[in-house]
Amino acid sequence: MLRVMTWNIRTGGRDRDGTDRRDRIVSVVTAQRPDVLALQELRGMDARLGGLADRLGMEAHLARSCFGQPVAVLVRPPLRVLRAGRVRRPFHHAAARVQIATGAGPLTVFSTHLNPYSGGRRRMEADWLAAALRRTGGALALLAGDLNTLEPTADHTARLAGLATPYRRRHLRRDGRTVDTRAVGRLLDGGLVDLWPRSGGDEPGGWTVPTRHGGAEFAGMRLDYLLATPALAGRVHAVRVVRGGDADAASDHYPVVVELDLDS
Repeated sequence: MLRVMTWNIRTGGRDRDGTDRRDRIVSVVTAQRPDVLALQELRGMDARLGGLADRLGMEAHLARSCFGQPVAVLVRPPLRVLRAGRVRRPFHHAAARVQIATGAGPLTVFSTHLNPYSGGRRRMEADWLAAALRRTGGALALLAGDLNTLEPTADHTARLAGLATPYRRRHLRRDGRTVDTRAVGRLLDGGLVDLWPRSGGDEPGGWTVPTRHGGAEFAGMRLDYLLATPALAGRVHAVRVVRGGDADAASDHYPVVVELDLDS
């Protein structure tokens, strides 16, 4: 069984007030022991990601950002990396792409973090990702990350009503009323499968923000996703959100873990 985890660790594990959360981040990842780890919001970690990867016993593949924060995919040896790089589009943050060898064939993992401010930009970034998946993802591909988008199939009226106006606007279209779910919708329309409702167990919603650490811009939302090609979705054993212990205070997002049967 191969385990993949995605996590937005918030500004590289450090807060503006000087709080350093990196030991807690290492504690959570060590407890879960993913084989592949998709990380987002790696501010200031261009030169320090290697140190974090060493503590985790993993190898890091970073995608730098022109405007926002880097993202990365970390891989645990002895998994063999076939190729690694970034999706070469002007994302607000970035998109990393790593392909690894498995018993079932090559698995391509994308780690990304979509634009937090503009629904139109998120939709455009989703289109870029869909195109990259078609070109280079192969039959077994997983898109993991903070998509900053509410799921298309749920009613979000109550949770959005409780947000301050600037944060509520991030999730509404220009008319100020319609919830903007287009980014995830485009990816699902492109053939990807949302793994949470398919394999997430009995927990409703699978919300990933906020944590006890903070998140005034959130209100019990699922913003972190694992989207898979149909062939990979058929190999999913379980999906879960990691809560409790250090995960409550390591970031403003909770990590999401999927277990995949890729032995043959």
